[in-house]
Amino acid sequence: MINPSIKCIKSETSESGTMYGQFLIDSLNCGQGITFGNLLRRILLGDLGGTSITAVRIAGIRDEFSVITGVREDILEILLNLKGIILKSSTLEPQFGRLKVQGPAVLTANLIELPSTLEVVNPNHYIATISTSNLLEIEFKFEYGTGYRLADQTFHHKNEDFLQMDAIFMPVQKVDFKIETIYDNTDEASDRLILNIWTNGSISPEDAIYEASQLVIDFFNSLMENKVTQKIQDSTVAVVEPSLDPHTNIAIEELQLSVRAYNCLKRAQINTIGDLLEYSPEKLQELKNFGKKSADEVFMTLKNKLGIVLK
Repeated sequence: MINPSIKCIKSETSESGTMYGQFLIDSLNCGQGITFGNLLRRILLGDLGGTSITAVRIAGIRDEFSVITGVREDILEILLNLKGIILKSSTLEPQFGRLKVQGPAVLTANLIELPSTLEVVNPNHYIATISTSNLLEIEFKFEYGTGYRLADQTFHHKNEDFLQMDAIFMPVQKVDFKIETIYDNTDEASDRLILNIWTNGSISPEDAIYEASQLVIDFFNSLMENKVTQKIQDSTVAVVEPSLDPHTNIAIEELQLSVRAYNCLKRAQINTIGDLLEYSPEKLQELKNFGKKSADEVFMTLKNKLGIVLK
């Protein structure tokens, strides 16, 4: 490797809080660009964690099919809107927040009372509208995780007061990359990797690359610390010789036989070409309801489709 370097060549933040960064990793040996590009993309999309709302408790509500008096949206709409709230947390522990508003009012994410360790990235995100003077009170549970978690997997001990929510923890929304081959004055080639990263705003693209790189480093360090050990077992292990006939494991369905011939073979537990080849033509015709016509069909199909001639 020829002294690789990385630099940010473009950085943008949208009004909604989402962030974009373009990075150049230079001076890679040929072939290393695609290797590192795929590795970083996989880690960025799958292994970085984030904080999300995993459950809510709404005063006076027991299930997601209820209706809140004076609120324009139903419970399912409110839960869907809450999924769009993006959070940044400085702790990995579960946390709780609260929203208590007297109507009429338009509810947005900035009205949620949060602990000091939590911050809303998109404070203007819409939640619901209270059209009367009713009081709406919601309690939130926030958790840290990776990937995507379905609602029925959220709690081991379900609390009837809480409505569970599908949780999206992934802070990186999209990653793509391209490889360019560069030739120097001596016609020696090297790769450079251009990496594009979009995040939801809870983490910057720069920090995302740092965390992904650190995960790779920690993984290979653990491999180095736990050296390869060879375990020798005294018990005799049966070695299964691979079949020399490439047709052995082909299912008889591939022969596309008539219904009569196919059913006769299946009743005799002949499921593959290998099973079929264990029968001689004479033994094959001894099968129940399997006459000469069915036998001729099987012989011709084996010959025409697979080039197998039964003698």
